[in-house]
Amino acid sequence: MPRTILIFNPNAGQADQPRPQIDRAVDLWRNAGWTVTLAPTEYSGHGTELAREAAINGYDYAIAAGGDGTVNEVMNGLLHSNTALGTIPIGTVNIWAREMGLPMDIVGAAEELLMATVKTIDVGKSFQPGQPDRAFLLMAGIGFDAAVTEIIDGREKKTLGVIAYIKSAIQLAWQFQGFRTLLRIDGKRVRGRILMIIIGNSQLYGGMVKMTAHAIVDDGLLNVCVIKGHSMLTAPLRLFSVFTRNYNRDPKVAYFKGTHIEIQGKKKLPIQVDGDFLGRSPMKFEIVPRSLRVLVPPNADRTLWSIH
Repeated sequence: MPRTILIFNPNAGQADQPRPQIDRAVDLWRNAGWTVTLAPTEYSGHGTELAREAAINGYDYAIAAGGDGTVNEVMNGLLHSNTALGTIPIGTVNIWAREMGLPMDIVGAAEELLMATVKTIDVGKSFQPGQPDRAFLLMAGIGFDAAVTEIIDGREKKTLGVIAYIKSAIQLAWQFQGFRTLLRIDGKRVRGRILMIIIGNSQLYGGMVKMTAHAIVDDGLLNVCVIKGHSMLTAPLRLFSVFTRNYNRDPKVAYFKGTHIEIQGKKKLPIQVDGDFLGRSPMKFEIVPRSLRVLVPPNADRTLWSIH
């Protein structure tokens, strides 16, 4: 009879009226014997506060109903606690829900969570001078994709969904140039003119593509995909190498694993975590092993774990 808090973002994604479906999900859980408290978020960062309070009060599950930004907020409040993270997808992309094999409808996802088991996974964490630390469940991005998250219009994101990202990416691609920076992975220096860096804790990127296809969520490592080049006009060739996983055949794509990543350089580069703009370099990243309990439904991607 798990004590559950459903942390619900009323402004998530394109769902104008998700509350009736949320209520149906809550009824489903209560009929199965769960004790459920519904807690809507009211401002940025509120999900973290609600999740932290739930963990202190001994809740078994904290389920984030929203997009990946809501999942990230809730996750940041649960680190190193006994409260397990779950998700109901009502956001724009819903990457973690897709990694967990959940259907993209609220009630269907709620049914799957009734059959979930609890596992413990790693998370990544970012460190920036003068700013609070920020953990990430999925990935951090440096360069082009972070620049897209910085300029995207929130109203278009809500009304157009993924199309808003595509629109902003096309607008930015014509002028975006590769940058020289100092990238260190466990002390090893990576050089070249770089278009984008993805630091992955999990595999899926953008809801469709496995940019860090070899990432495992419980191996104590972060996976790093570095895409080099002078201009985004060459990006389709690079992305084809990533999509087909021919990393070793493309000299402009490099793939690494490590526990500590550092981004420095004269140019301050945009950085996003779990799809939300975070700030600019310099910044450090590290893995935090086995720091988060998560609900894992039956259809979750088994390749995410070291033991399938």
